[in-house]
Amino acid sequence: MRPQATSVLHLEDDRFRATEWRFAPGAETGWHVHGYDYVIVPLGDGRLLLEEPGGVERSADLALHVPYSRRAGVAHNVVNGGDGPLAFLEVEVVGDAAGRARIATMERFAAAWNARDVEGLMACMAVDCAFHASAGPEAEGARHVGAAAVRAAYAAVFETWPAAEWRNPAHSVTGATGVSAWRFAGTDREGRSVEVDGCDLFVFDGERIALKNSFRKARAG
Repeated sequence: MRPQATSVLHLEDDRFRATEWRFAPGAETGWHVHGYDYVIVPLGDGRLLLEEPGGVERSADLALHVPYSRRAGVAHNVVNGGDGPLAFLEVEVVGDAAGRARIATMERFAAAWNARDVEGLMACMAVDCAFHASAGPEAEGARHVGAAAVRAAYAAVFETWPAAEWRNPAHSVTGATGVSAWRFAGTDREGRSVEVDGCDLFVFDGERIALKNSFRKARAG
């Protein structure tokens, strides 16, 4: 029977978990499936014996401080296949609470547009906020800076478009930047209808939107 590898948890928060693993010669982790993407940072040179599904075995050489990464779903038993002790640091990406919160903000924001709810829109905006409309006299379009100006600009959109929908919104976020893509379908006060694709680029301050930068296709012909 092989000895058991030992582990020490050094860090665990809502995004990362860092665990130091140490192996005596021949020690093993036991069979496990990785639930998260992860990075391995060797703390010394060594050789791993990896026992994988279907009875497959293979070796992997480790070099001091030369990391490698793997995706979630890897299933194996990790064994120290060398003659001396072996150690590495495993860093798992366990989640992105801030990213999930920002996605939730974008979902509420999109729902507020379709509900024609100015207060709901402003509840998603940061105290210091700005809105760059898709059309206007400046390179950025029409710039509305400050909560009062943004509120008035949002209300004006509903006045200009008595009937409007932002269909099939799709959201993504990377760090403090978010993107929402949608199809706008509306009829203005003159009875003219339009249906075009567009997107918003967001800059976040915490969980709230500090900048909404809008882009919309212009149909011709």
